[in-house]
Amino acid sequence: MSIALILLAAGKGTRMESDRPKVLHPLAQAPLLWHALRAGQTLDPAACVVVAGHGAEAVSAATLDYAPEAQVVIQAEQLGTAHAVAQARDALKDFDGDALVLYGDTPFISEATLQAMIAARAAQDVVVLGFEAADPGRYGRLVTRGDDLLEIVEYKDATEAQRGITLCNSGVLIAASETLFALIEAVGNDNASGEYYLTDVVALARARGLSAGVVRCDEAETLGINSRAELR
Repeated sequence: MSIALILLAAGKGTRMESDRPKVLHPLAQAPLLWHALRAGQTLDPAACVVVAGHGAEAVSAATLDYAPEAQVVIQAEQLGTAHAVAQARDALKDFDGDALVLYGDTPFISEATLQAMIAARAAQDVVVLGFEAADPGRYGRLVTRGDDLLEIVEYKDATEAQRGITLCNSGVLIAASETLFALIEAVGNDNASGEYYLTDVVALARARGLSAGVVRCDEAETLGINSRAELR
């Protein structure tokens, strides 16, 4: 099955306290964006779409410097992760394969983990990357029953019992492109943040009789960069 990458890179990153787009801050002398692209390119993807927003011109230039074959699309308003992924629909309208959602500020996910997600997709319609958190904090929680993923609950919307779950959501997921965009069409914003959450696609998939599962990785692979201090 061919793979398309959808890499989300639209956020401003307010906690970076910088006018520079978050994904363009350097780590090991290369922008965070390049590290995320490199992780995805280990899969030899058939297509790569980067969703830019804040500082779109600079993000686009950096994307094409590293991956000239990539397409850059614009999320003019930041209305949530599902809305961001939806911006890639037209770029992938002729693509028939799986879509893998990655993040421009999460540079440490390994090729082995991504390959494990691809392998899991043979048995599940939607596969989410999760991790056992030492301190779950405000991460979204993965609600499971055995090997099945039932739903992802954002911390703001979670019950006290759900907040006690330590299996957390990395945000990374894979599904057939057609399935992913069909599910995103049904995502609403009736939640504490008023945003369109990509995480809602799991419950929507199960409501349609589709399956969902989890691949687990070490928490260190999922670490994102949220401040300039974390780049050191």
